[in-house]
Amino acid sequence: MGLVLLYLTIALSLSFLCSILEAVLLSTPMSYISTKEKTHGKSAILLKKFKQDIDRPIAAILSLNTIAHTVGAAGVGAEAVKIFGEAYFGVISAILTILILVLSEIIPKTIGACYWRTLALPSARIINFLIIICYPLVWLSELITRLFSSGKQELSVSREEVSAMISIGVEEGVFQMKENKMIQNLIKLDKVKSQSIMTPRTVVATAPESMSLKEFYQDGKYKFYSRIPIYNDSEDYITGYVLRQTVLEKLAEDRFDMCLKDVARPILSFPENSSVSTVWEQMLEKKEHISILIDEYGCFWGIVTMEDIIETALGFEIVDEKDSVTDMQKLARDKWQKKLAETKIRKVCHNAVLSQFSSSREEEYP
Repeated sequence: MGLVLLYLTIALSLSFLCSILEAVLLSTPMSYISTKEKTHGKSAILLKKFKQDIDRPIAAILSLNTIAHTVGAAGVGAEAVKIFGEAYFGVISAILTILILVLSEIIPKTIGACYWRTLALPSARIINFLIIICYPLVWLSELITRLFSSGKQELSVSREEVSAMISIGVEEGVFQMKENKMIQNLIKLDKVKSQSIMTPRTVVATAPESMSLKEFYQDGKYKFYSRIPIYNDSEDYITGYVLRQTVLEKLAEDRFDMCLKDVARPILSFPENSSVSTVWEQMLEKKEHISILIDEYGCFWGIVTMEDIIETALGFEIVDEKDSVTDMQKLARDKWQKKLAETKIRKVCHNAVLSQFSSSREEEYP
């Protein structure tokens, strides 16, 4: 009876350990391991190595687990037959199966999945020891795995997973709704087209590059803007921009007759379908706060400012004390609708005048 209990205890203990290690290894995310690398160097580095090449630790764990099950079942079965006889072999097998299922599968894997934060780092060293003692089986497993694997390594994280984790964090109270909105916007910034956040050309204040600084200063429409795009012959083709601050500095030096092109700066230009993240990266690299979007023919389409990008990332409008309009795209649409309505009214009036003129002509010359 003593040998039966010994075989059973050894088999269940080893299987219990293997099941916990497997559950912990599969449950621990790479993000958690990365946060522990600085404080728990060796253990965290080992665990990261196992997560990146998970075939080796899994092969070692499953090899030992299978050996424990096989040897334990054979030993318990043989000794039990000697004690109780072959008539009870089926009963003993059923009891052993239930014990293995509950004590070495369900319970340890539940513990590993629930308490992986506590068990992750200690598990790394144990797994490393298992790989050493089971190395021949691990090597054979790797050899067989290479025959069927494609060699491509799966990404440890995706944008969708990060987005889902943040949403779960809001539900659990880890993040506030505002934080969730900002992070979600940043994640999706690469998919947002610049034309969806631009200020349309119809509401952009532009100036001819031949305009003198004095004329520029006297024109009241430019006083609300810090950076004004300039053009040469046509507003369709922007050649640069001027800083209002620079203009004021030159005026303070009595340089009234200087033209805008003399103080102009080059302006970044992007295709209208460029992503916001692309525009943002280039503007940060060039240390610029304004850029223009151009259509397929190279014509001016609209402007994108650093403020527009930050507003998109934060998820709300940044309005200062001098902003009379918060949504420039809506203003552009309203101006277009107003212009369209005026055009229709003029057309109706024109048709009415023509109709009246025709009627009078018919009366005069029946």
